[in-house]
Amino acid sequence: MQWFHSSLESNVTVPDNFKENLRLLCSYYKSTSEVCRRLGINRPQFNRYLNGTNRPSANTMRRFCEFFGVEESEITLPHTQFQRLVQVRPIHKANASSVSLEQQHCDNLQRISLAGQDKYLGYYFEYYLSMACPGKILRTLVCIELRNGKMYFQRTERLREEGRAKPFHGIYKGVAYFLADRIFLTDYETLTGHEVTQTILFPSFKNRVDRLTGLKLGVSGSGERMPCCARVVYEHLGKQVNKREALVLCGLYDADSEQIDASIRQAIANTIAPGEWHFRARF
Repeated sequence: MQWFHSSLESNVTVPDNFKENLRLLCSYYKSTSEVCRRLGINRPQFNRYLNGTNRPSANTMRRFCEFFGVEESEITLPHTQFQRLVQVRPIHKANASSVSLEQQHCDNLQRISLAGQDKYLGYYFEYYLSMACPGKILRTLVCIELRNGKMYFQRTERLREEGRAKPFHGIYKGVAYFLADRIFLTDYETLTGHEVTQTILFPSFKNRVDRLTGLKLGVSGSGERMPCCARVVYEHLGKQVNKREALVLCGLYDADSEQIDASIRQAIANTIAPGEWHFRARF
């Protein structure tokens, strides 16, 4: 998102005072890239300000000053005078150390996640009726791991596409939460970033985790990009597996394929019983 690009910005050369002062302000951060990220401005545009080839619009200048904690009248002072000002009044860096609102929400969910997550770590085969290929069962490989006290996971799809000699591997990465006796997984497709998927699973109350069942909500990978909901089964494989061999078993299967356990085929059937008003998971 480029908040600061404006048609009011010009290619008129900016006085050396401003570009030198801007460089000084950036030096208080880990990198210029960090400043660009926090400001929400692309690096090439920001470089033009640093080089003095573009003059910021009034709105951009105001946001710069708010971010760095200086006045508009100060940022264009002679560089030597501005340096002395910075030395006696340290630059405001609240934005540099603060955590984004999105991260605060995620961290809060991790804090309130219940204990007992460890037994759900490891590898799983995931099964559900494909959203992109109706009538087919899709088996993917899922890895749930704990890093820095937080649960992360990756889903890997292995699909054969027409005209491709080798299978295509779709990678989905996300975070997992264990909240009030339910496991919530939210991920995104990493190649294009065009898809977010949420899965909600029943936990296992046994010491040994065999299978987890629930619902998956996502978007079909076909051209229509239709939102879909499907029953899903996670089959636990263990803490460590041979990933290469496991991925070979992933892909699309016929709905009646004997290579998929009959109880799994039954568990992922997307049927609605008489009297049910919603599409519900099967425990």
